[in-house]
Amino acid sequence: MSDLKTAALATITCLADAGYTAYFAGGCVRDMLLGTEPKDYDIATSATPEEVQALFPKSNAIGAHFGVILVHKDGFPFEIATFRHDGSYKDGRHPDRVTFTTPEDDASRRDFTINGLFQNPKDDEIIDFVEGQQDLKAGLLRAIGNPGERFQEDALRLMRAIRFATTLKFTIEPVTWSAICEHAHLLAKISAERIRDEFTIIITSESRAQGLDLLTESGLMRHIVPEVYDLIGCEQPPQWHPEGDVYTHTRIMLEMLTEQPSAELALAVLLHDIGKPPTYSYDKAEDRIRFNGHDRVGTEMAEEILQRLKYSNQTTDDVCAMVANHMNFMNVQNMRTAKVKRFMARPTFEQEMELHRVDCASSNGFTENYDFLRAKETEFAAEPLIPPPLINGKDLIEIGMHPGPEFTQILTKIQTEQLEGSINTREEALDFVRHHFC
Repeated sequence: MSDLKTAALATITCLADAGYTAYFAGGCVRDMLLGTEPKDYDIATSATPEEVQALFPKSNAIGAHFGVILVHKDGFPFEIATFRHDGSYKDGRHPDRVTFTTPEDDASRRDFTINGLFQNPKDDEIIDFVEGQQDLKAGLLRAIGNPGERFQEDALRLMRAIRFATTLKFTIEPVTWSAICEHAHLLAKISAERIRDEFTIIITSESRAQGLDLLTESGLMRHIVPEVYDLIGCEQPPQWHPEGDVYTHTRIMLEMLTEQPSAELALAVLLHDIGKPPTYSYDKAEDRIRFNGHDRVGTEMAEEILQRLKYSNQTTDDVCAMVANHMNFMNVQNMRTAKVKRFMARPTFEQEMELHRVDCASSNGFTENYDFLRAKETEFAAEPLIPPPLINGKDLIEIGMHPGPEFTQILTKIQTEQLEGSINTREEALDFVRHHFC
């Protein structure tokens, strides 16, 4: 038994020993029934917030207004919530008030049947008022009660529906799906940060291509990355992209990524061709479609999209670097050694290699540039790609040069010759400077 579960059992036992009903609730029960180790344990109880705090004096009343108390046990946090019934949701996110009630009423106010289950840890009995076990076995995601009401109460549930369907590989029950499509506009009420967090989970999950489809087909993508809709039907030159339009190409790339891509890599794949629709043109002379400058335009668009979704500056910088450089792979075999080394030394290079791999694999199937760079990795493995500089500005001053903007140019030139293998020592570097710049 994990330390987390041991601490959770100790916490729930404390409530039970004090005479209160206490169950594991929601996602942890779902995960246990699916054979997955829960990442956290939520507890639902008949004890009021005041009674919970009396039992756990060092607890934190993070959501006492909603009946939720945060308790720490053996270093692990546990949310303990009183069985409750929610009032109206005027802000589309939180109930205006709650009333404490029975486990059955508490289950009825939750989002989806698979999250409406309780477990009594004393005998492992599953308490199911919403037929959640049946839907778990069938692989169905179904809203509890009236789906439209559930989504109007809390519009974030729209994103959670797609997240659960994607991560669990479940089918969304038809009435619930219709309600998601009908109420997709409500997502506008939700903060960019909350949308971003759910979106990140979806596009980095194993079934991320399915998640992309669900977000797009439901209309939710109009409140996340609406630019995605312009990819649909944006034709590409068939000689390079026999797979179809830009959306199809992007979708296949997402599907081909390694099992657990970083958020930065998944976002870069999603956005790498986002600049194609606005740069689309048809070259009559050559009878082909062109997207001149789509990498540059796409980088600008990616930056705006990621900032809009409140991604961190580091994530934004990394994704934009990958979008900006994804077309440069076609030139690597013509680059000088120094340029190849600088290209490979960039912090996003390995992720760009994966982007390039799936970019080619999903379209033309070319691997020459990828194979070339992998061979160069082996060739350059014996020493750092960018070794320590042989000389610096102080050395230039010591040989009689006056500081100025040209120092950067001179030192870059020396580094280039060093990377090319033409200069290998400090003395050779200084002789080069004396000969060419003094």
